Amino acid sequence: MSQTTTTIVPETPRTVTLMNGSTFSFNSNTSTMLEKIPVINAGRIWSESPEDRKAVAEEIREASRNIGFFYLVNHGVDESYANETFKQAKHFFALPEEKKMEVFTGLVPNEYVGFHPMECYNRNGWKHQDLSEAFNWSYDPAEDPEAVEGAEATVSLWPSETDLPGFRKALYAYHGQLLKLSRRLTRIFALALHLPENAFDEYVRRPEAGMRILHYPEQKHSVDDQNGIGAHTDVECFTIVTQDMSGGLEVLGKNGNWIKAEPIPGSFVVNIADCFMRQTNDFFVSTVHRVINKSGKERYSAPFFFGFDRRKLLTPVETCVSEDNPMKYPVMTGGEYYAWRSNKQKSTNLYNAKK
Repeated sequence: MSQTTTTIVPETPRTVTLMNGSTFSFNSNTSTMLEKIPVINAGRIWSESPEDRKAVAEEIREASRNIGFFYLVNHGVDESYANETFKQAKHFFALPEEKKMEVFTGLVPNEYVGFHPMECYNRNGWKHQDLSEAFNWSYDPAEDPEAVEGAEATVSLWPSETDLPGFRKALYAYHGQLLKLSRRLTRIFALALHLPENAFDEYVRRPEAGMRILHYPEQKHSVDDQNGIGAHTDVECFTIVTQDMSGGLEVLGKNGNWIKAEPIPGSFVVNIADCFMRQTNDFFVSTVHRVINKSGKERYSAPFFFGFDRRKLLTPVETCVSEDNPMKYPVMTGGEYYAWRSNKQKSTNLYNAKK
């Protein structure tokens, strides 16, 4: 496989302000494969041996601290769920625009669920709008075998069964597999922070667990003028990304260079998100990432966004604060932070005036 090295242009760095308010710079829009994202064998997270679980937790600790991204292999989720989800995604995005707009995200205030049309956002203010479209759905206690009594019903919008038979069922089937994996990963993250393994259990009984499917046509415009999805960070605690083999996901390294997150068959890409960065007082890194689809074909992906119960305060993790290292962020609930970020993003939606 050929490698593309990064051309450094120090006199003209690109600077972008994100939805979370932070500003970052990068050296060049050319990405590299010379830097690597860690690959972690997830089989040990299911081990009955505490030593195995602690060992993989230490690997996750280093990856979460140093780059905020890692691949998970041998994670235990059958690939057939991903294949069916991508099949359903292709059916949904092939629908006429008026059908997709029946579940337009603008119909649901304060939430990110529903359809997000093509060229709807411009996250970084480039010449052309981001070239992608998406469909989001949220956690549904009716689909969770471990749901607690009294959990609020989902606010998701769904196309009719007539238009897309089996769509909702297939998407929640995959969602359920990733929900199970995420709850186990939450215990591993607790070990990674040198906490008791059950430290976050109460936070994930009614989790924030949204998911989306995305469709990226091939970009014809230059990388300087358009992204598939512009540079951003995620909102919740961590994200599990299923990507097809087209490539295009890129991660911003600490040196200001874009790193290609090349697809590894059967793997997930996991990244730390802003709520976890806030709770760990920046010990974990919520890393900027984007998608550039220059593959010559359409690209599909399915990120699963996992976070803590919206009603819980995002209190600082005790191992990440001290007198010499006080908490950097105001304490708020996960729901307050989620609502702020969702409304800020949706306020830029070009289709708001059309519904």
